Amino acid sequence: MTTYAVGDLQGCLEPLTCLLERVDFSPSRDCLWLAGDLVNRGPQSLEALRFVRELGSSAITVLGNHDLHLLAVAHNIERMRKSDTLQSILEAPDRTDLIDWLRQQKLIHYDAPRHTAMVHAGIPPQWSLEKALKRATEVEQALQDDALLMPFLDGMYGNQPSKWNKELHGVPRLRLITNYFTRMRFCKADGTLDLEAKEGADSAPAGYAPWFSHANRKTRNVKLIFGHWAALEGQCDEPNVFALDTGCVWGNAMTLMNLDSGEMHRCECEHGKPA
Repeated sequence: MTTYAVGDLQGCLEPLTCLLERVDFSPSRDCLWLAGDLVNRGPQSLEALRFVRELGSSAITVLGNHDLHLLAVAHNIERMRKSDTLQSILEAPDRTDLIDWLRQQKLIHYDAPRHTAMVHAGIPPQWSLEKALKRATEVEQALQDDALLMPFLDGMYGNQPSKWNKELHGVPRLRLITNYFTRMRFCKADGTLDLEAKEGADSAPAGYAPWFSHANRKTRNVKLIFGHWAALEGQCDEPNVFALDTGCVWGNAMTLMNLDSGEMHRCECEHGKPA
């Protein structure tokens, strides 16, 4: 059995198929980790979502911001944006099954034998892995509880609060946890977020730095897999931290990592940036 991890699909199924064929991936033998953002902006959002769901226990995915956006649109909380490619999912005969499946996915996956965690955007420097897993559970419970789902999705959007405080409660607390795990790029050492800057690691606003670079980061002893930050182009010099979103949906490449050997495989994406 071999375990692989891949960055953001964003509706780009063909490059993933190319990569899995290249490594002779077999669902009966191997496992695929997906770092979130299965859907949106690419041409095959419905097909990508179906493909991952049909892998069953051979696939482990965490939720990204685009996956959560799909949930909000599907529940009439948020309007579709011009760049969204979600209509095929909303009109699919298996829409309900796909949306219900997505609601059951985690924000963090942790593999204890490998001492490896996967998250879409990152883990704030002030949280240990244990605290991060507990905070993720709060959001996961809100997504899976019919009574909590709508209030959470309704209040999910927004950049405030920008700093963790254990006294936070209700939707603002869940919003900040969600922003850490699915939208974060730059923050201060105390976890204060800047969600406006989206370029490369060297474009941090004054006083901020990439989340993974803070010297006091409490997850330095954990191997971390993340996606979300396409502008990094897969380049992360931090030991034991692996950036797997290499901008496939923007016409660059999709990257598949062999978690056992560390070998990287890339497949170029020919469709280019969507209109």
